[in-house]
Amino acid sequence: MIEIVTAISLWELTKHARRWLSNLKRAHRARKQESVDALRKVIIATRKTTVYLRQLKDTGQRTHAAEAELSTRWTELSFALTDLGIDALAKRCRIKGKEWADPAQMDPVYLAKADVGLERMEQLATDLLRDINR
Repeated sequence: MIEIVTAISLWELTKHARRWLSNLKRAHRARKQESVDALRKVIIATRKTTVYLRQLKDTGQRTHAAEAELSTRWTELSFALTDLGIDALAKRCRIKGKEWADPAQMDPVYLAKADVGLERMEQLATDLLRDINR
């Protein structure tokens, strides 16, 4: 039998394990909150985009500044969701950001297949929020 000699007492190992578990729980809570925040921002982005589309329909006037802001918002969301491992929604946000950067360059067939409609994206975010909060 091989005997391992260590200067660390069982008490120290137990204390270290407790601290490690506590840090893990805190990290889990922080990551959960980051996910909740990002998903809520997706819902806010869908609402902001819906308002812009309503304005566009009512006035017939495109606003490049608003479209640039929407492109940036959707792209930033894609990065945050990727970092959190929410990849399917992140991909949709990335596509939506690219669409708002230059809507005329996007293939409507591709957009339909990508399933990036605002209602669908809000529903995905809402479903994920519900799952997180269970």
